[in-house]
Amino acid sequence: MDILLFYGIVFVLIWTLALLFRKKLKIEVYGPLLMRKTTRMRGFIDRIAQKYSRFWKWSVNIGIPIAFFFMFYMLYAIIASLKDIFVQPQASLIVPGVDIPGSPLFVPLSYGLIGLIIVIVAHEFAHGILARIEGVKIKSIGLLLLAIIPGAFVEPDEDDIKRLKRLPRLRIYAAGSVANLIIAFLCLLVFVGIASYAIPSTFETDGVQIKSVVPGSPASHVLKDGMVIKSINGKPTNNLTNYEKALKDIKIGEIITIKTDQGIFNLKTSKNPNNASRPYIGIRSTNNLEVKEPIKSVWGDKLPSLLLYLQDLFFWISILNFAVGTVNLLPAKPLDGGLMFEELLKSKLPNNMADHIVSSVSVFVILVLAISIIWGTGRGILLMF
Repeated sequence: MDILLFYGIVFVLIWTLALLFRKKLKIEVYGPLLMRKTTRMRGFIDRIAQKYSRFWKWSVNIGIPIAFFFMFYMLYAIIASLKDIFVQPQASLIVPGVDIPGSPLFVPLSYGLIGLIIVIVAHEFAHGILARIEGVKIKSIGLLLLAIIPGAFVEPDEDDIKRLKRLPRLRIYAAGSVANLIIAFLCLLVFVGIASYAIPSTFETDGVQIKSVVPGSPASHVLKDGMVIKSINGKPTNNLTNYEKALKDIKIGEIITIKTDQGIFNLKTSKNPNNASRPYIGIRSTNNLEVKEPIKSVWGDKLPSLLLYLQDLFFWISILNFAVGTVNLLPAKPLDGGLMFEELLKSKLPNNMADHIVSSVSVFVILVLAISIIWGTGRGILLMF
């Protein structure tokens, strides 16, 4: 709950300062939208575009068919989610540091903020770089805040874009998500390298650590982040495999005994928010890793622990870039995927028919996403109280 209060204070402060000093800070206000435009970074984008133009062009050329693959895969996923939309929502807001009950992901605050900054900067700068490579002027670059949702933008000259041929336009539209997918893939490789080789040779498993206690859950007033679970109902939980085995034997409404490194605790399980037939404790866990003695005697605890930080950092940068990049490829305007979908249809169909199809698909996709996010996030927030 403290993190929600923190976010509330931050956003109230931002909006207050923006409204009081909007002329001095050159902030534009459009209803629930704040925008701060600048032209300072255009020279930097020009230099990158000129120096690496061939690399950028070919990277996005290769990325365009991959982008179309994810476009149609995400559309399929949206359609498939309809049967469970009010049971287990498939979409949720990414709020770093806030563990929303029922959400499939909990993004830690520091990793989430770093990851989202990389996502936004890479996405928008890629659009700007490809625009300049194709000879499109950039009017401005800036930051925005839609109510409480932050973002960034690169504003190209729309008249210049309209004068381009279809392939250059597709490159500009696809560039942002392609950049996110490239970063996601590279960070995944680093994560796998650290997790598969560096971590096993440096650490050994000693119990299961609580990474996050879900607010409003049975564990919320009993257990704490950072505790190491040693056993559940007397069954050892020296690693995640044994932990999962111990959980299989508990039932809804059962009072269970959890032994941790900070004492023994009892709590009563409840129904899982996403599956009423399964018991629910309300914790997210991972293997508790201790530095192996030979390594510890030479390097101590702190230096090897940097590996754990880097492992998690690269993991979340990869996940967030993949999530934002693929969602942005959904065939719904004004998303980049919607613009690409429109170009694809107009290359095969009359403009009027293509416009009608794009509009219909856009309404469908945005409606399903909105319902899923509002239902999943709203229900989760209510469960926190």
